Amino acid sequence: MIMKRFAVALLAISSASPALAISRYNSLSLTCDAARQKVINEGAAVLRYPSTRVQGMTLYDRYVTRNEQCDAHEYAERSYVPTRDNPRCPVLNCQTYDPVDGNGIFGKPRIRF
Repeated sequence: MIMKRFAVALLAISSASPALAISRYNSLSLTCDAARQKVINEGAAVLRYPSTRVQGMTLYDRYVTRNEQCDAHEYAERSYVPTRDNPRCPVLNCQTYDPVDGNGIFGKPRIRF
């Protein structure tokens, strides 16, 4: 009986993981508005694009709409990805938050998408 409960709990936890069903998009095939709308509609998405410094290398990251979609030790920070119509399309991605950093911020910063 205990093993059955453990199995059910493990299944519930593993199915709640955000990385299991996250969509992936090539940002250069989307306009800036379309890329931002994909992230807004899905809450989080992986956007990938070619590196400008290393030929043949693909860069990617997980982009979110708010802090709550980051891990407990992270916050959503402004970032930019290249899109078909904008080389610096504004999005948010999760960055490590260190409250002992001495940056003078009380609590996690709130940046609007």
